[in-house]
Amino acid sequence: MKIKSIRIITVLTVVTAFMAGGALVAPANAAEVTRYITVSATGSTTVVPDAVRIGATVSVLGKTSKEALATAGAASNAIRKVLTANKISTKDIATQSISTFPEYAYPASGTPVLNGYRATQSFTITVRAASTAGAVVDAIVEAAGDNVQINSASPFILDNDKATEFARANAVKQAKAKAASYAKLLGVKLGAVVYLNEESSPTVFPVYGVSAKAEDASTQIDLGEQKVTVTVTVRWGL
Repeated sequence: MKIKSIRIITVLTVVTAFMAGGALVAPANAAEVTRYITVSATGSTTVVPDAVRIGATVSVLGKTSKEALATAGAASNAIRKVLTANKISTKDIATQSISTFPEYAYPASGTPVLNGYRATQSFTITVRAASTAGAVVDAIVEAAGDNVQINSASPFILDNDKATEFARANAVKQAKAKAASYAKLLGVKLGAVVYLNEESSPTVFPVYGVSAKAEDASTQIDLGEQKVTVTVTVRWGL
């Protein structure tokens, strides 16, 4: 029985050694691919933005910091109400900053004069229905009046998956064609792909300084088009 046990252990040891030897050989075989063709290609497509990001700041001057902050808070709450009425979700309303500080006038005499205290609150608002962005701007201005400033309105692509997929397919197609051309010119045959890297991004065209008053004609946000670009770098073994 002892001899049989020893034989079993010996067989298992040999199999283990064989498997270990195979594991060591694999990296050496992989390292044999030392000739490559590496190309880069870019694919792109244009898309009409489907959302608009609005930047707005409430700014109020008061006799005291507390008074200014309270008035700014009231104006901000009025804005929140009209945003809700325009079907803007609370998750799409983000406060960027709140501040209070003394504000001075600087006359020719050189002695600063305290005008009061300035309170501000800045928001970033995402409008997911781009066609309604102009109406949202008008509603904000109507709600807060001269206490609010519209800082920016930036159309952007909220869901760019389809556009990115199209640009990616175009980039890979161009990369394959370019690699095949090089292979033909060099008299070699393309092997398997051994490396691929992608860089993708939408090209954003922001619109700044949008302003309106309730008595003016309704505000129009021009969406234009944005380019979605995908660049791939692909390496084929030879």
